[in-house]
Amino acid sequence: MTRTRLSICLRKRRYPTLEDAAQAAVSRADLALRPYRCDRCGQFHLTSRTKGKRIARPGGVNVLQHPLALTWK
Repeated sequence: MTRTRLSICLRKRRYPTLEDAAQAAVSRADLALRPYRCDRCGQFHLTSRTKGKRIARPGGVNVLQHPLALTWK
């Protein structure tokens, strides 16, 4: 796992607890966010990144198995 860059940490809002960060993430209905503990400051930030996280697509449609995808070359 890579460390959070200090410049990123300094720009982001800090939450003292996971619960506070999770509540803030839920209140942002326009963007799917998840909390994480920062290895720089030890507090929690929010991110929209999903690298390394498997999240099911809405509707459960796998793009590569869609009938139209099979005709693309």
